[in-house]
Amino acid sequence: MEIENFGGGDIKVVAVENNPQIAQIYKDFFPDDEVIIADAHQYLLEHFKEFDFIWSSPPCPSHSKIRLTLGVGTGQNEAIYPDMKLYEEILLLKHYFKGEWVVENVVSYYTPLIKPYEVERHYFWSSFVITKKDFDTLFRLRTDNNKTKQEALGFDVSKYKEVDKTKILRNCVAPEVGLFIFNLAFKEKQEVLL
Repeated sequence: MEIENFGGGDIKVVAVENNPQIAQIYKDFFPDDEVIIADAHQYLLEHFKEFDFIWSSPPCPSHSKIRLTLGVGTGQNEAIYPDMKLYEEILLLKHYFKGEWVVENVVSYYTPLIKPYEVERHYFWSSFVITKKDFDTLFRLRTDNNKTKQEALGFDVSKYKEVDKTKILRNCVAPEVGLFIFNLAFKEKQEVLL
């Protein structure tokens, strides 16, 4: 996603990633962004007041419907507690952050504890209304073919070693979805959620 001179000034992007290899991949694709290697959950708590817009994407495996689909209890996926950092971040941003925000995660196997918006294959909680929209290219992200995913996302990760390329690609929010949501936050008139 490339956005310049929005609101009369440049946008500074700060990305926080705890895996140094994934942080380097991000830096390779977005060399102008500041990349911080740290625990994003703790970083959010310590630095949220420094930003105008926050997009958070806490770990999703413990919430995903795929855990049940792949057979929890059959030895393939053992039962685990859902990682409640997801809801910690939603509540922190909703009650303490003064800017616009989005928390993104997968569609869960349970009824969400806080009602999200749903766009394609993700849940979104936010400080603004997120309208429904279909994206023509997103069906390509559901395939297990990494080449097709790379084409749909616009990121070629084939040269990177010692990282799970499928996991990296599956965890990406499609750039067109991200831009759509960013535009809703700042360019289109929205009702404030109560």
